[in-house]
Amino acid sequence: MPRALPQPVRVYRVGGSVRDELLGREVADRDFVVVGATPEMLLASGFRPVGRDFPVFLHPETQEEYALARTERKHGRGYRGFEFFASPDVTLEEDLLRRDVTINAMARGDDGVLVDPHGGAADLAAGVLRHVSPAFAEDPLRVLRVARFAARFDFAVAPETQALMRKLVASDELATLAPERVWQELARGLMEPLPSRMLAVLRECGALAALLPEVDALFGVPQPPAHHPEIDTGVHVAQALDWAAAHAMPLTARYAVLAHDLGKATSPPSALPRHIGHEQRSVRLARKLSDRLRVPQDCRDVAELTARFHGVVHRAAELRPATLLDLILRTDALRRPERLHAVLDACAADACSRPGAEQGHAPAAIVRDALDVVRKVNVGAVARAAAAKRSKARKEDVIADAVRTARLAALRRWRAVRLAAC
Repeated sequence: MPRALPQPVRVYRVGGSVRDELLGREVADRDFVVVGATPEMLLASGFRPVGRDFPVFLHPETQEEYALARTERKHGRGYRGFEFFASPDVTLEEDLLRRDVTINAMARGDDGVLVDPHGGAADLAAGVLRHVSPAFAEDPLRVLRVARFAARFDFAVAPETQALMRKLVASDELATLAPERVWQELARGLMEPLPSRMLAVLRECGALAALLPEVDALFGVPQPPAHHPEIDTGVHVAQALDWAAAHAMPLTARYAVLAHDLGKATSPPSALPRHIGHEQRSVRLARKLSDRLRVPQDCRDVAELTARFHGVVHRAAELRPATLLDLILRTDALRRPERLHAVLDACAADACSRPGAEQGHAPAAIVRDALDVVRKVNVGAVARAAAAKRSKARKEDVIADAVRTARLAALRRWRAVRLAAC
């Protein structure tokens, strides 16, 4: 058992767990602030230090985080330009003052009393994201955090907070953010229930143009109404992201949705609203975006494959067996089927999110069935039979040709049965 912290040390549960409790949501992680203590006191009670920038300790039994009450002061540019001061003299109210938005600046003590000096409970009830203090504008990462919270809770951003966010964007402080931190917040926002709200909040304050110019450029770009009743390409991407979220798609598919139509922003004005050849341009822009944000390889791969092949997937019902087989092979689906499944998820979001579209993406189901057919071909038996035949060609070529022939034959039989059943 850990030793009890000495009096008059006080412990408060703070931040997201208090917020989620008030919202009636499941509380996943609990964080605590310790007021009136020193690092030596926590160490003597069995807590283990983990913080590098400021004193954070793990409880010896629960492994939950306990941070000493602290204040902060800006001394440079960027989200790293802060000095933190932890002292037994720092009050809970001073600690809460440094937090980003009011709904995260609440605490609850052991007695169950809510400490809410900045009106967080009222903002929760009103569905508003509001900054705690003018110091909000000192940390550029908070622009992304507010956008992410909007995507999670579907809350509005207070006008005065929007003004501070625009000020942050105009100061060019967003340029100080490390690509990994931008990606981390973007990825978390994409996994929220309403990713479109994240895009809307970032666009409103100018951060979308600063951080994701390829995505920002899609808004206002027209599309053929016969295929896209929503017309605006940016609106289409936002709606497709929400559809992907509603269907619990993985991050790989959601990032692919974000990047699948980037090339439409570079279509010649004279060709609009058509976007001939936008797939290849989308691949190049998706690669550029992924390089800049240092996107993980699995997300990068699915995004580029979706950009390249989403038009092909949508035509799956009319594809020849050879084209279907090439799609399977070029996506490396025999070795990594989960990658093709993520591409098909993104294609479903692209198609089914359009107003009036049928739900249940039939082309994706066709490609998945085709993959199953190809995977059932006994490649070993085919290779042994081919190797046993005399031929002037190289053994490897003979086997490769035989395997392809067997797979195509299997696809033709499957296609004939499927057509007969329609």
